[in-house]
Amino acid sequence: MSIADTAFAQLMTVAGREQPDFAHIDSGTPALKTRFYADEAAAAAIAAGATVAADIWTLRSGVRQEVAVSTREAAAGLVGFLHQKFDDPAKAPDPRGRLAASGTSANGFFKTADGRYVFLHPSFPESTKRLLKVLDCPDEADAIAATMLKWKALAFEDAVAAAGACAGLARTPEEWDASEQGRMLASRPVVEVTKIGESKPEPFAKGGDAPLDGVRVLDLTRVLAGPTCGRTLAQYGADVMMVTSPALPSVPYFVTDTGHGKRAASVDLTSEPGRATLRELVRGAGVFAQGYRQGSLERLGFGPLALAELRPGIICTAINCYGHEGPWRGRPGWEQLGQTVTGLAVTHGGTAGPKLLPGAVTDYTTGFLAAFGTLLALQRRALYGGSYLVRASLCQTATWLRGLGLADEARLDTAKDITADEVAGWSIRSETGFGPMTHLRPPVAMSATPARWRRGVVPLGTDAPAW
Repeated sequence: MSIADTAFAQLMTVAGREQPDFAHIDSGTPALKTRFYADEAAAAAIAAGATVAADIWTLRSGVRQEVAVSTREAAAGLVGFLHQKFDDPAKAPDPRGRLAASGTSANGFFKTADGRYVFLHPSFPESTKRLLKVLDCPDEADAIAATMLKWKALAFEDAVAAAGACAGLARTPEEWDASEQGRMLASRPVVEVTKIGESKPEPFAKGGDAPLDGVRVLDLTRVLAGPTCGRTLAQYGADVMMVTSPALPSVPYFVTDTGHGKRAASVDLTSEPGRATLRELVRGAGVFAQGYRQGSLERLGFGPLALAELRPGIICTAINCYGHEGPWRGRPGWEQLGQTVTGLAVTHGGTAGPKLLPGAVTDYTTGFLAAFGTLLALQRRALYGGSYLVRASLCQTATWLRGLGLADEARLDTAKDITADEVAGWSIRSETGFGPMTHLRPPVAMSATPARWRRGVVPLGTDAPAW
């Protein structure tokens, strides 16, 4: 059995179903130059979601279909933001502005007094200010490097966490697994689907031409895992509304990559009228996906139990970096930090020091996994009723990826970069709110209900917050 098939089998165990005979993963030459099976993990996550989407279509129509995923195409999706082309440069977002605070020197791996490495992540402007306050030095590379050499790694990580900023100690896999947070995640599946309330079954309507026709999704997420979840649900026919705050910054280059198939509305949750608007949207929705820091939405009245009371049968999908329980559940985090703390970066870098994998491996894969869990919850609601909580995290995904094993050095030699011709074959053109653009298609082939996006991506806040 290939590594991709092994990973897929693990996810089918999470789904509680037998291995399907209609889903196939083509394991091609490795694309990402790493000893981790990142291509295969992403392909398995995509195939798992597509399998449940196919099962849902069978519930709706009685028709079975074939599902096919390629590991190389899945790998291209792990750097999907790089494969965007805009016809009108004046309307295209600036690829150099991936983070509003990208101008700071407090970004990347820095050595500490005890010979360890810490990754500093500037995040958005307010978080950057908090990080620089902990550093208490000029925002210059040499000054930051000198300051970090005065800190012990763990003490600095704790200080940054206490300040609400973003940094992570580069741990070995063994160190992460022995930590309290690592042990907590080890006790959980890679994606969790838990029933949290009672409600009547909501069978899928007959008719339509896609598995999730008629399913409405509220997408309150940012950069990149959460939006990838919503984009994946949209490719199966869901009506997805991205809901963002006018007060929060975004990364436009990531919006254009993950916004396909979605409406985009703006709602100010700091005001009672804004909260009333969101409550009305919830009443008409089937899924509420969010990526806010732990407790933020609960304080505003939009925690899972409150949502299940407001809209019995709601599917609440929650995505974060470090996991939803344990001492790190409220820490802000990003792709780079998920790789750093779980041992991926240390292992990938080897004797040269920690190094990030060549792709947003935990971000996109977590988005695919969260979509898989959401599809499972929708299927269970249709059959048995109930409100459900779906939880995924970047560190859960990283730990699962590590568990697939480590290839030998020969994998690095045999890996073949994705070619321009391959990208062209996997690309489609769309009319969007940023002008005509070329971008990657949904990375799965389905024989009866081809995955597609019915809307082109639009700038945030384009649409009215109403169904």
